[in-house]
Amino acid sequence: MAINPMGQFEVKPLIPIHVGGYDISFTNQALWMVVVVVSLSLFLTLAVSKGRIVPTRMQSLAELSYEFVAGMINMTAGSAGLKYFPLIFTIFMFVLFCNGFGLLPIAFTVTSQIAITFTLTALVIVTVIITGFFRHGLGFFKLFVPNAPLAIKIFLVPLEIISFCARPMSLSMRLFANMLAGHTMLKVMAGFVIALGTAGGAYTLLAAAPEALIVGLTALEFLVAFLQAYVFAILSCIYLSEALHLHDNH
Repeated sequence: MAINPMGQFEVKPLIPIHVGGYDISFTNQALWMVVVVVSLSLFLTLAVSKGRIVPTRMQSLAELSYEFVAGMINMTAGSAGLKYFPLIFTIFMFVLFCNGFGLLPIAFTVTSQIAITFTLTALVIVTVIITGFFRHGLGFFKLFVPNAPLAIKIFLVPLEIISFCARPMSLSMRLFANMLAGHTMLKVMAGFVIALGTAGGAYTLLAAAPEALIVGLTALEFLVAFLQAYVFAILSCIYLSEALHLHDNH
């Protein structure tokens, strides 16, 4: 039986819904986003509901997550950035849980879809732009004018503008590509295990090699799941920091 490594990323309608010629069906992608949101909400609600002085393991995890994100914001954007804690915390936990659930054999990896990662990125970039104009007015355009001699500014200003415009694509592609590549590799290795295991004879023994590799790749994917959530969140903090402080942090 042939295994299609890319089949796991196919968005399939579970409840077909068509309104005015538009397909707004409830898909497997939507289902797992609901699972992530409900699980995350239950985790945070139940963890802190009793507010024990001596925290349980679940409460400790929730408090550690809170302190981790708060420390990340304070380190990159300072105390002024803490007002954006709800946004950064929500993005970090959502991406982390999506990445984590995506490692389950029966799950759909939400963050392997460019539409999802780009939407999250667009939310961050729009917040950055609104924050910049609200805080600095037209002075926000100074973000594209680095502190450098005039002769160098002529070349740097276009580069700064291009760099800023490329952020939505680079931030969304980084998360999307890492999730896509990692899960594809796991599926390919699983295909090798099945092919060798069903070939019979000495080939069955050779199946142990890709199977051992799958174990190592799975452990690596758990690390990548956390790192990609962290990278997405900290880059969001850095972009917000630039909008808040312009070139003060350069």
